[in-house]
Amino acid sequence: MARAADFRRIALSLPHAEQGSHHGQPDFRIGGHCFATLSMADQGYGNLMLTPEVQAEFVADAPEIFIPIKGGWGRMGHTHLVLATADEATIRGALQTAYNLRLAKNAAAKTKARKTR
Repeated sequence: MARAADFRRIALSLPHAEQGSHHGQPDFRIGGHCFATLSMADQGYGNLMLTPEVQAEFVADAPEIFIPIKGGWGRMGHTHLVLATADEATIRGALQTAYNLRLAKNAAAKTKARKTR
């Protein structure tokens, strides 16, 4: 059984990941942009910033662990990870996926910025 402390430790073990804060809640960033949060840890969730496609795969594979966040955030791919049902390997894999998606998005934004100069 995982806890918020495990989620935080794993998130911060990723290269150059930093803990920040959004509305007083912990988030985890790479290149200044968020890939995960613990904004709902008091409700038993870590949150992942995925794409809708990746979210659908995670939910299909493990619906007891991954739940789309309600509303528009969920439709954009933001996903709850149920800390009580996730083991460390699952958390690590999910955080690595969210981290890699953020790295790719950051790289795409840099490329676009260079082209518009």
